Amino acid sequence: MKSRREKYRRFLKVVLGATLVFSLFYSHYYLETMIPNRIHVVVDEEGTFNFRLPVGGTLKSDSEEVLLGASSNIPRDQIDLTLNENFNVYSGSLGSYTLSLKLFGIFDFKDINVDVVEQKYVTPGGMPIGIYLKTDGIMAIGTGKVTDLNGDSQDPAYGIIKSGDYIVSADGTALEEKEDLIRAVSGCGGEDVVLTIRRDENLMDVKIKPVCTGEDDYKIGVWVRDDTHGIGTLTFMDEDGGFGALGHGISDSDTGQVIEIEDGLLYRAQIHSIIKGTIGSPGSMAGSIDYSPDALLGEIKGNTDTGVYGKGSQNLKDALSSNVIPIGYSQDVKLGDASILCCVDGQIREYGIQIIRLDSPNKKTKSMVIEVTDERLKEITGGIVQGMSGSPIIQNGKLIGAVTHVFVQDSTRGYGIFIENMMEH
Repeated sequence: MKSRREKYRRFLKVVLGATLVFSLFYSHYYLETMIPNRIHVVVDEEGTFNFRLPVGGTLKSDSEEVLLGASSNIPRDQIDLTLNENFNVYSGSLGSYTLSLKLFGIFDFKDINVDVVEQKYVTPGGMPIGIYLKTDGIMAIGTGKVTDLNGDSQDPAYGIIKSGDYIVSADGTALEEKEDLIRAVSGCGGEDVVLTIRRDENLMDVKIKPVCTGEDDYKIGVWVRDDTHGIGTLTFMDEDGGFGALGHGISDSDTGQVIEIEDGLLYRAQIHSIIKGTIGSPGSMAGSIDYSPDALLGEIKGNTDTGVYGKGSQNLKDALSSNVIPIGYSQDVKLGDASILCCVDGQIREYGIQIIRLDSPNKKTKSMVIEVTDERLKEITGGIVQGMSGSPIIQNGKLIGAVTHVFVQDSTRGYGIFIENMMEH
């Protein structure tokens, strides 16, 4: 009986110890996730923040240019934060500064970068756009078997080339498109081909023995892609003519990786039909891209996790309204009413939504959860559909974000990205 009690006590100690360790790790993870790594403050304007701390803390400004204020609303260099308390940050000087956070006023926890910026103004988008991207190198989708002259199957690139590799040259000759690779391999005369590939930003040389598949015809068994295209929604155009779209990067359909691009072009697009979203089946827009010179809207310079970016042409400026509005930073985003701009019936219209959840400010593309409440939009699309990515989210007269993803099980709901994350591309 005593032995059984001892075992039970030891078991409880193990459970309590494991629970304590888990709680400590989870608390650290929660704080690290919910407290932003970076905040933006408009110069000469007070920004109001709330870190939703589960414990008390002390926030200290490491620079005289950044002043802090809590419930007393008196700016100073250090404030004690209690649970779920608003505080203010003010600076009259442009630049980057640092706030230091201590838990319980004792333990150093995190440094927060403060970017003091001029108020930025943009023209919100909402129009459908056609996107053409040229990959930076020839992207390898995967490897496959080829049949040699004897009828045997071989997989010469297996274990050498990986999905997501970018082939940039063959035997020292730069490759611009997949036809260049085909010619280089076909003309190898049966000799090994040395390919220079880029993998995880590192360049390396690999050697592959081509397989003879016919008279003077050689293959290395690699599926490749050198461009891609699609339809999305323009988010904004800034005062310098720069544009942002989609709110997420364009990924390869086979590898799932964001495509590394050399450049690209933005074109007019037209939506012809819409498949409504239903439970378990996201809807989509079906349309066409006008590739004529008159339909060119700009040049694409970047494809990142937070969107597609570039320089707009006069055609793009002419296509947008003259309505210029300020951008709102994460601290300006509130739960409740907001709206999106999108084109689902041939015209850009504003539709009502609700912001129902704010996620970690450190998440790049899934910053908030939104719900379509406008019956007009739900009647046409069922909510959010593929092709609406990039639709601007507006609240209190400011551009605060863009639609990025739809929930598969509920097409009326989806994710949005903070506009400040798109502006940092």
